[in-house]
Amino acid sequence: MIGFGQDLDEPVCSRAGCRERASWSIVWRNPRIHTAERRKVWLACDEHVAYLRDFLASRDFPLEVVGGVATGGERA
Repeated sequence: MIGFGQDLDEPVCSRAGCRERASWSIVWRNPRIHTAERRKVWLACDEHVAYLRDFLASRDFPLEVVGGVATGGERA
């Protein structure tokens, strides 16, 4: 079951297998399938923010790294 045993009110890192508290937001979109208005948000802990940013940047996705947890966009 998704979310079993975790507090869904506390933002956690989007890196697979990481359950650390998120302190960064990576706001991105895939221009091949998303319009300019549609943006997705990945949350990241301090350890994984560079990994997730580099993963998206290597695919040439427009992105922005923001300190804190973003409330806008579509969480992916």
